[in-house]
Amino acid sequence: MAGSKFDSKSFNPQAFGKYIDTIPQLKKNELLKSRALTPNSQIREAFSSQTGTAYAVLPMYGLLDGDVLNYDGQTDITATSTTTYERGVVVTGRAKAWTEMDFAEDITGGAGFMSNVAAQVSEYWEEVDQSILLSILNGIFSMTGARNLEFVNNHTYDITGTGDGVITPATLNTAIQKAGGDNKNKFKIAIMHSAVATNLENLNLLSYLKQTDANGIQRDLTLATWNGRTVIIDDSMPVEEAAGDAEGDSGTKYTTYILGEGAFDYENIGVKVPYEMNRDPKTNGGVDTLYSRQRKVYAPYGISYTKKSQMTLSPTNEELENGANWELVNDGNETVSKRKYINHKAIPIAKIISKG
Repeated sequence: MAGSKFDSKSFNPQAFGKYIDTIPQLKKNELLKSRALTPNSQIREAFSSQTGTAYAVLPMYGLLDGDVLNYDGQTDITATSTTTYERGVVVTGRAKAWTEMDFAEDITGGAGFMSNVAAQVSEYWEEVDQSILLSILNGIFSMTGARNLEFVNNHTYDITGTGDGVITPATLNTAIQKAGGDNKNKFKIAIMHSAVATNLENLNLLSYLKQTDANGIQRDLTLATWNGRTVIIDDSMPVEEAAGDAEGDSGTKYTTYILGEGAFDYENIGVKVPYEMNRDPKTNGGVDTLYSRQRKVYAPYGISYTKKSQMTLSPTNEELENGANWELVNDGNETVSKRKYINHKAIPIAKIISKG
């Protein structure tokens, strides 16, 4: 097979990239299946039709509104128009390289790198994408300003000061109702720390999905369901360690994110050369280096990236976490007091803060 050796002469970047695309990525796949991540042709066109574009402001059309009029033969029928909002979206670029001496022997045991290395690279980029999503979520929940706080406050359900502060059977339903009102059924997936998942297990509220392998052995996945919503268990979820109280309670606070259909628009913008190899025959008697790059867009629905505090053409995770870089989608009116904002209940993103 072409590219069966970890050697720059036989490396086939196209075949390697296609092979990586076939490696299962559980977190991303579940987000896609739940439709929490949805494709957006407008975003793709904006970034593929213009060379070098890294940031774009796109129109976002509002809903029909206005009071209905009495049709009585005496009342004039007056018209209103929909509001066109402005939404900023940014491309996040990331790159990484791995250098190894005798890589094929040391890492894959001489079995050929295609399947082993591809699986490792795929898993690595899945974690990178997860960190980008978490940074964006941290950023949008760090927004300030009266209208932005309507989202932050209503989409945050903090139960750490209620009772023992742990999740109960009613927690999820209450949180999504607070955030979405009658749109609560749009919420489809929850991402939580294993400590929270363990508490739900103890309450018999969590059911694990199972997978049967090629040998007929059934195993639990790190995926479950909670009140009909898919659960991803991930210890990279935010954890806040607080000072202990008189009873010795550590006060550890866990954040669980609940996402709904269309929570994020997602597009893989791509790069000129996603994967390539370099052979250095001199260093350490011979070194191969695998280079990898990606450019992707994760755009939260109804929230605009402002780029107020960004140093380069691609935001770092720290910049994505900066609340100053985000605001609720609005019509861009220069007079702040006259701006029209999207209804925060239309945004299918919420979080629960609990002690377990």
